[in-house]
Formats: sequence, C-alpha cells, structure tokens
Amino acid sequence: MRFIMLGGPGAGKGTQAKRITRALSIPWISTGDLLYRAIEAHTPLGDAVRPLVEKGELIDDSTMIDLMRDRLQKPDAQRGWLLDGYPRTAFQAEELDFLLDDIHQQVDCAIWLDVPKPTLIARSLERSRSDDNPEAVERRIELLYERTVPILDYYDYRKKLIRVDGSRPPDEVAAEIQSKLPNPSASASTGS
Repeated sequence: MRFIMLGGPGAGKGTQAKRITRALSIPWISTGDLLYRAIEAHTPLGDAVRPLVEKGELIDDSTMIDLMRDRLQKPDAQRGWLLDGYPRTAFQAEELDFLLDDIHQQVDCAIWLDVPKPTLIARSLERSRSDDNPEAVERRIELLYERTVPILDYYDYRKKLIRVDGSRPPDEVAAEIQSKLPNPSASASTGS
C-alpha cells in the first residue's frame, strides 16, 4: 500500500501517519524529517535548503523529486510507504506519478486531513520546532491554500482522494481513515 498524507502544518499528519504505518508495517517517509536531517548534518542539500525551510517556503521541485527518487527506491519502501509532506503541488503530484511509473509503483490513495486555518495556526505554534515562529507558520498556511489545496482536485479526479475531518480527536480521525482505506488484501492480490 502506498499513501500520501495531505494537510496543513498542525493538521495531525504525523500522528495519523504513525498509526497507519505501524498497522501496515510500511515506512513513514516524512520529507520534513529528511530535510531536517540534511540540515542538521550540514549536507550540501541541507545547507542549500536551510534558508527556505526557516522562512516556511517550499523547496524547488527538482530537489524534491531527486530526494523522492532516492528514498522510494530504498529496500524498505518496496512493499509500500506513506509520504508525508510531498507532493505539495499538483505539478509535484504529476511528477511523482511519472517517477512512480518509472520505478513500477503507484499511489493507492491520498488522505486529506481537513482542518480550519485557526486550528492549524494554534496547533503549529504549540509545537516546539525552531521554524514554527508565527511568520513561518502563517507563510506555510498561505502556501497550503495557494499551492497545495489544488492537489485535491488532482487526486479526486483520479478517484484516489480520501477526505477526513482532521479537527476531531486523533482516535476519531484514525477510525474514519481506517474505514475509508482501500482493502490491502485486494491491493496485494493485484500486485500493486
């Protein structure tokens, strides 16, 4: 099973991703974590993206697709994965589909955690990450509405979008996601 977790900063993507990946024994691939590790390790990629991450800006598409190509071909990702933080635009979703075709994989569904803007802001500011200052949070939410929300049409058109009210308690959100996920045994029997 291959999933994409979508939602704004503070929507609960990480909480739900942990539950899904634990239940299905697939890796949770957080692009934020990949980028933060690169920044902390002072790799060339980390040094290049640090100023953008600190301002809440999106990383350029070619850097992100290279990062995805490398990560999705690791042995632990061959049985499935959950992407958190990528794709963030309809263009990136299309590029991801091209990449997945190239490496003989496909997305089973995209899960959208729908959370109102004031809740996203409050939850984000409660976290303790260094880049969760009010200006960066506002910018990330602005970018969510400008660039990420149109991705919903991309996956909806392909009948791969699951919409969930992410403003409820985590257990309720998890139960709704579970009830809407494709049947893993059907997917396994088709070889996807």
